[in-house]
Amino acid sequence: MRAPLRRLATGALLLAAASGIVWTQRRIDERLGAFRAQEEVLYLWSGRRVKRLAPGFEGLAADIYWLRTVQYFGGKRVFSNDRKFELLEPLIDITVSLDPRLEIAYRYGAIFLAEPAPVGAGRIDSALAVLERGARENPENWRLRKELAYFHYLFKHDAQTAARILLEAAELPGAAYWLRTLAADFLGRSGDRDTSRRVWKQMYDDSEEGAIKQNALTHLRILDAQETRELLQAAVQEFERRGGRRPSSLQDLVTHGFVRSIPDDPSGVPFAYDAEAGTVRLSRQSVLWRPDP
Repeated sequence: MRAPLRRLATGALLLAAASGIVWTQRRIDERLGAFRAQEEVLYLWSGRRVKRLAPGFEGLAADIYWLRTVQYFGGKRVFSNDRKFELLEPLIDITVSLDPRLEIAYRYGAIFLAEPAPVGAGRIDSALAVLERGARENPENWRLRKELAYFHYLFKHDAQTAARILLEAAELPGAAYWLRTLAADFLGRSGDRDTSRRVWKQMYDDSEEGAIKQNALTHLRILDAQETRELLQAAVQEFERRGGRRPSSLQDLVTHGFVRSIPDDPSGVPFAYDAEAGTVRLSRQSVLWRPDP
């Protein structure tokens, strides 16, 4: 009789939990509004206040709000002409308030916030604040500190701060052996493209399949595109120096033997050329295009 009773008790607990989840979600939606509610609604509620609405189901509620965050970000990028991403910060705040150990929310949330428009929200200080919060809430997590260092280096160009954070991360249990070496690279060659490439490559290798890995790959391709653009720009300048005029098109570089062919950028889109100014740039049609800092 004991085994059937245990199964019955387990079933009752699962049923109660399921009912609790539904009740919790309904209560949150009633108080905060559904996902498509007016933006003002979410701004009125901090993550701490939402947490009080989901006692005992904080982890499940965090998963729900993280899903909403990803849906919101993806929907804005694909379907909206207004890509200000105003709800990103409150949604991330709600998510990590409900579950401060949800590492993916800090890492992906920071990427969503840091990438410049129109790819992301273009709010690097907010992205850094999210990662700093993650590091505080998870003091033994060296990976979050590593991400924080990367962001300081790649987005703020602050090699000193990035190196300091990497050295702090290196002291944590289980930290990767190469953190100290990378810190030395930051200090010795700050702003160097090779170091940036190494950081993005390390981020690519360390990340699971998903947005962070794809973002790192995109930045590696951007670095490749920058190098190719500079080679084409140098050929344009040499053409002008020798011929006394600027090429009327990039194809002139091939016709006159300055280059063998005109490569596309790594995404397969031709480079843009301004014949009047003599400048080569990434095309705005390319997925690799980013606004100038």
